[in-house]
Amino acid sequence: MNATPLAFTISLAAACACVSAQEKPLVISYEDPGLEWMPCPDFIPEGCQIAVLQGDPADTNLDIFFKVPGDFEIPPHFHTSQERMVLVSGTLEVVYENHEKETISVGEYAYGPAELPHSAYCHAGADCVLYIGFVAPLDAIPIEGIND
Repeated sequence: MNATPLAFTISLAAACACVSAQEKPLVISYEDPGLEWMPCPDFIPEGCQIAVLQGDPADTNLDIFFKVPGDFEIPPHFHTSQERMVLVSGTLEVVYENHEKETISVGEYAYGPAELPHSAYCHAGADCVLYIGFVAPLDAIPIEGIND
């Protein structure tokens, strides 16, 4: 019998034991009436909202919901952090500089590299709600335009 899987399991359990006792598990729906939605940065048109799910926007490892209405353009911008995203509502087209346009559907994961300019469009119909996990503090820096 090979002892490696057992050793890995014990090592993994030991690594997980260091999770803070103050952290609590949570489950939040994008439809939760208790979410505190706030406006997006000024360069994004009115109608864009952000809700903090976990973390502090000024600190590392932040989780948010990002919401825009259907038929909505998100202007070109970039973030200093990578973005780990899952679309939870709507249909969203994203264009990263020097890359092909991608269409993200509900349930799909998308990754946005740090500092890569991009813009997006939420298709007409349902609001687009995107879960985004940031590694670095939250920012969004507007830019004049990107290459398609």
